[in-house]
Amino acid sequence: MKQCPCGSGQAYADCCGPIIAGGPAPTAEALMRSRYTAFTMGQLDHLDRTNASDVEDDGDRAESEAMAKEVTWQRLEIVSTAGGGEADESGRVEFRAYFSRQGKDLIHHEAATFTREDGRWVYADGEINPKQAPVRVVKIERNAPCPCGSGKKYKKCCGT
Repeated sequence: MKQCPCGSGQAYADCCGPIIAGGPAPTAEALMRSRYTAFTMGQLDHLDRTNASDVEDDGDRAESEAMAKEVTWQRLEIVSTAGGGEADESGRVEFRAYFSRQGKDLIHHEAATFTREDGRWVYADGEINPKQAPVRVVKIERNAPCPCGSGKKYKKCCGT
């Protein structure tokens, strides 16, 4: 039993294999995993086939093939998913793909958007190195009551 490179813990023949062979992906995450697996195996036709019709092919195929050969894929980490279920029309999968290239360990971090075209999941677009929501910092004056609820002034409690 050959383990699937996507890290699902399943056999390749039960996981990404049927999708790469042309079968439909049941979820956006399953399609994302199959695209990662296809890249690890140099199956670039699967990547082209699973792009949305309005995705522009701005990459050089020869360059992609050369990169696929010189990269050693290490693992895939799914950070989060939103939508993309069997009954959904769109979904988002944030992931990190760990790899090494020319002796350097690198990470491809992307928040990918998937949609359905003719009932099949396709890759619509992605945000590389997605930014997290900004954290609002509130300045607490030294003589204000401490926000921890102790009843003391901030400077005598948590502000020390």
